[in-house]
Amino acid sequence: PDNLIPFADPFILYDNGWYYLYGTASDDGIPVVMSQDLVHWSTPGEVVMYFALSKDNSYGDYWFWAPEVYKIDGKYYMYYTAQTRICVAVADSPIGPFVQEVKAPMLNKYSLDNSLFIDSSGKPWLYFVIGGAGNEIWVAQLEDDYMTIKTETITFCLRQSQSWETEAVNEGPFVLEHGGRYYMTYSGNTYENPQYGIGYATASSPAGPWTKYPGNPIFQNVGGLDGVGHHAFFTDASGNGRIVFHSHYAPGQVQPRVIHIGSYQFSSDGKLQISEDYLTPGMD
Repeated sequence: PDNLIPFADPFILYDNGWYYLYGTASDDGIPVVMSQDLVHWSTPGEVVMYFALSKDNSYGDYWFWAPEVYKIDGKYYMYYTAQTRICVAVADSPIGPFVQEVKAPMLNKYSLDNSLFIDSSGKPWLYFVIGGAGNEIWVAQLEDDYMTIKTETITFCLRQSQSWETEAVNEGPFVLEHGGRYYMTYSGNTYENPQYGIGYATASSPAGPWTKYPGNPIFQNVGGLDGVGHHAFFTDASGNGRIVFHSHYAPGQVQPRVIHIGSYQFSSDGKLQISEDYLTPGMD
């Protein structure tokens, strides 16, 4: 399409017949666009960019990154990064306005890419990245409010350790449960690198320990795209497993990153597989 969607770090929520796509795109907050078919997208209002979360309702003044939105007990929780701190805001609608009532981060240290996972017993876990010499993935349990980290449970998960990971970056975690095992997908290398790609690790518990799949990366330089990664999984209206991810705008040009939508499945022997077929949606 001519009118590509210039989001990075995308996430799609399917709710009541509509898909809601959120992403990294502005220092003014977190934007959202809507679709009923995953192909044609529009903003909720007659504006170029509609903000589900405005910085007026958030901790931080810039660097609004990597949103994820979950519907829990009729409320919508947005987990996101602002000014290199992980945050959470709540709304009554998937288009917002999301409000962070207490304008303080969930963790007051350099952190990003927070992702919620609720296990089969209903226990909430938060995966996130702690930065420093490199980006590493950590996990913690949340209180029943889905907003407060149990700091005594913070546990290390993953860091750079495989040969394809040429830079000290493991980021963008997302966890799935399948066949009694836990699968953590993540992005390796920095987002500017054309070799940005997706790998995964498995564990018998949401807390780990995690073992990386030796066949990583499972998704890299697909279909002529550079810089594929920072993704999220969702289930579409037909019950199919789908993935949304970003890529560089074009070879040799990172920005603006754009989004694509593909499919995933598990093989009979438990391997996570992402199809190399994808669609590139556009704005109406």
